[in-house]
Amino acid sequence: MTKVALVARNTFRESVRDRVLYNLIFFALLMIGSSLLVGQLAIGNIAKVITDIGLSSMRFFGMLIAIFIGIQLVSKEIDRRTIYSLLSKPLHRSEFVLGKFVGLGMTLAVNSSVMAAGIIVSVLWVTQGYAPQVVTALPASYMVFLELLVITGIALAMSTLSSPAISALVTFLLYVVGNFSANLLTMAESTDAVAAKWLLKGLYYVLPNLSNFNVITTAAHGLTIPIDRIAAATVYAVVYCGILVAIAALVFDRRDFK
Repeated sequence: MTKVALVARNTFRESVRDRVLYNLIFFALLMIGSSLLVGQLAIGNIAKVITDIGLSSMRFFGMLIAIFIGIQLVSKEIDRRTIYSLLSKPLHRSEFVLGKFVGLGMTLAVNSSVMAAGIIVSVLWVTQGYAPQVVTALPASYMVFLELLVITGIALAMSTLSSPAISALVTFLLYVVGNFSANLLTMAESTDAVAAKWLLKGLYYVLPNLSNFNVITTAAHGLTIPIDRIAAATVYAVVYCGILVAIAALVFDRRDFK
């Protein structure tokens, strides 16, 4: 685990230095800041508008960070030829892959914390006091973070299989499909064709179900997010990411860099 921690630390440092990361964080904070203006212009609950826009911005820009940096976790080392010096050391390839995932996960955790703090400060600023969204924004931000970990796992797995461009495209498509994968189960239950039913159910369990993490509307209305849903989402993210990292490690272990 010490080797994994070293790779994770180096990955975290590289991610922090990445200009793409700073640009995306800047635009995310800009969107959160602009929600103050939108909230003032909106008719109704200002805290709801700010929380909704803020969490949506965190989710969108976090997705971009997970994809654009995630697909480079392996390809960058190959392009710079540093992969040879890394693998020549007593470092197993699975440890390298796991360390890369943990390192980017640490980066996303810091980014999500900064953005969540921006949302809470914005709500406190406009309400000049307590609002339920101050509390609900925290678990909602955690759920967004879990979703970003799943996207990171997909990007990492794809980066071991294909080129950065194709990896980014496929990861983004899976992100889009993952937001509607819950509909597959509904379709499977409504059809009478046995083959179609099994196919739809298979796709439902294989494709990422990102709707498990979408509680933005609930948080924006200041409603309590059930603890059992948070726990279930955590277990789902851990298991799904574990499978993705295992696949990435297996593929990476069989690659020939000669």
